[in-house]
Amino acid sequence: MSSGETVRAEIYVSGRVQGVGFRRFARNAAERFGVDCNPVNLRDGRVFVIAEGRQEAIELLIKELRKGPTFAHVEDVDVTFKEALGNVYGFSVRP
Repeated sequence: MSSGETVRAEIYVSGRVQGVGFRRFARNAAERFGVDCNPVNLRDGRVFVIAEGRQEAIELLIKELRKGPTFAHVEDVDVTFKEALGNVYGFSVRP
């Protein structure tokens, strides 16, 4: 995949990432980089982020997700790149 190509990333973020504003942080970062994303809390304590956009922009988003917001402690970020499906709309944050 080339850096300007639109791709989909399925991102699992683990650590202390729930109850610390991580989803809003992810949404704001995605918005800054022009990436569509939907962050969702998982029952196992991780946050799952589906993101679509230019690969270079998603790489910047992943870099931010590795940092996380102030009160988060990110332990691991697992990313799988796939072909974009075009079905990630807006910047929704689901409970």
